[in-house]
Amino acid sequence: MNTSSASLPGGTWTLGDSSVTRFGYGAMQLAGPWVMGPPADHDGALAVLREAVGLGITHIDTSDAYGPRFTNELIREALHPYPEPLFIATKVGATRDAQGGWPTARRPEDLRKQVHENLGSLGVDTLDLVNLRMGDAQGPRPGSIAEAFETLVDLRQEGLIRHLGVSNVTAEQVAEARSIAPIVCVQNMYNLAHRHDDDLVDHLAADGIAYVPFFPLGGFTPLQSEALSRVANRLQTTPMSVALAWLLRRSPNILLIPGTSSLAHLRENVAGAGLSLSDEDVAELDGIGH
Repeated sequence: MNTSSASLPGGTWTLGDSSVTRFGYGAMQLAGPWVMGPPADHDGALAVLREAVGLGITHIDTSDAYGPRFTNELIREALHPYPEPLFIATKVGATRDAQGGWPTARRPEDLRKQVHENLGSLGVDTLDLVNLRMGDAQGPRPGSIAEAFETLVDLRQEGLIRHLGVSNVTAEQVAEARSIAPIVCVQNMYNLAHRHDDDLVDHLAADGIAYVPFFPLGGFTPLQSEALSRVANRLQTTPMSVALAWLLRRSPNILLIPGTSSLAHLRENVAGAGLSLSDEDVAELDGIGH
C-alpha cells in the first residue's frame, strides 16, 4: 500500500523550514514492554517504519530514551540514508533507569550528552528538531526552563540542532521559551477528555507554531466515554479513529503522532484519521472535555 503525502489525512504543516504531513508517526511503541529493551519482532518493527514512509508520512517522533537507544537504532536501520522529505523529531530531558523509570536529566551536561546520543543513534550530523521535555510522569510542573532551554539554544548555534520545541510544559513555560529563542512546536498531553490546553492550541495556531498532542486516546489509561463510543458506533468505526479525526479537525496546527508496532494498526490509524465528522458529531464529542 503506497500513497503520497498529499493523500494523507490533514494535509501538511510547515514545521520550521520543512513541510511535514500532519499525520505523523510516533516510534515509542517500537521498543519492548514499558518502552524498555528491543522489540519482540525486530523485522516487524522495521517493516512498520518502512510502511509509514511508504504511506507518505514525513514526520517521525522519537527519543534516544526509548529502549533506551533501540527505537532510534531501528529508525536508522530501517530508513537511513533518510529520504529528503523525512523530518525526525526527538526529545531530551529524561533518561531511563534499570526499573524502567524516567528520571529527569536537565543539567547542561545531561542535555549535551543526550543530544550527542541522539545524533549517534540516528546517524545524523544535525537533529531536525529537539523537544525539551519538562515536568514529570504526572504532567507539567511550574518553574523556569531557562537554563535547560538555553543549553539547547547553544547546541543549535553549534549546528547540532535545526529547530527547537518544548514538551510537557505550562503555557507560562512556552512563553518563557519563546522569549529566549523561536520554537516550532509544543508537545503536550491533549485529547478529547483532556483539553486544558485549548487556549494554548489556538494561541500557537495564530502564531504558526505546531501543537503535537501525545496520548490522543488517554495513553496508559484509555479514555472511557459513552459519547465517544456512541459516535464511533454510529460511524461504524473505532474510538481511536474518531479521536484522531477530531484532533485533525480541532485546529490546523495539530500534528498527530499515533504510535503502533503493527502494520495493520498503522493502516487503520491512517484511514481512521481521515474520517469525516459532521458538525453534530463534533458537538457531541466537544461535550466530553467540557
